Amino acid sequence: MKKFPLADTAITALAPVIWGSTYIVATEILPAGRPFTAAAVRALPAGLLLVLFAGRMLARHLWWRVAVLAALNIGAFQALLFVAAYRLPGGLAAVLGAIQPIVIMGLAWGWDGRRPQWAALGAAAVGVAGMGALLLSPAARWDALGVAAALAGALSMAVGTWLARRWKTGLPVVELAGWQLLLGGLMLAPLALLADPPLPASLAASELLGYAYLTFVGALVAYLLWFRGLSRLSPVAVSSLGLLSPATAVVLGWILLGQKLGGTAIIGLAVVLGSVLTLQLKLQEAK
Repeated sequence: MKKFPLADTAITALAPVIWGSTYIVATEILPAGRPFTAAAVRALPAGLLLVLFAGRMLARHLWWRVAVLAALNIGAFQALLFVAAYRLPGGLAAVLGAIQPIVIMGLAWGWDGRRPQWAALGAAAVGVAGMGALLLSPAARWDALGVAAALAGALSMAVGTWLARRWKTGLPVVELAGWQLLLGGLMLAPLALLADPPLPASLAASELLGYAYLTFVGALVAYLLWFRGLSRLSPVAVSSLGLLSPATAVVLGWILLGQKLGGTAIIGLAVVLGSVLTLQLKLQEAK
């Protein structure tokens, strides 16, 4: 299959942009105080639809690998992400999550012996700094459990992204995304039932549309694009695009909700976008 890195990068970047839009859906439309329910509803129906569309079971030797990927990329990551988001105000969870490209570079160096480019490593570090300038407020509180959840979530997604490329399951993108979403959603469902209050007996039309958006756009479309990119680009290149998610959330908050962007935030946004572009270019040069 012929690959077009720039086009593949642009297509893959749509996934974190979509995820950035789900922040507004979750905070402004969905019933409050049900983070694990939102995560389960996002993953489970999308996974079921993709698996039914693929129309075949996993080969026996792939079950354990796909289950591990589902736990890392969907189950554990989504649960830890929401715990961090609820306990860390001011965007601190997103800043800590921005270390994913650095973690993947470390895994590739320590496990595969691939020494990272210093320029790429520097661009990733600058991206974390830019994210801090974009999202952190002076009053941000360093809740210990929230910090631990954010770091564990970033580590979980980084390892899952690295393994998804390294294991080379040979599955088509629809099957790889579908089974991970389905199994990850099944892992999240008991957590939603035990930790979240039950949903109201009747949901408003806007709330139903919000959940539908999470399922069909925020999960089905976005994860297809994400895993497609992972099959064509390096794990570091894909994970660095994740910085676009909180950046998109900030821009949409400014456009749709009238949230203010100060001078420091604008500089941070420019630094984030610059670091993503630099990292992509440096990784292309290394090929």
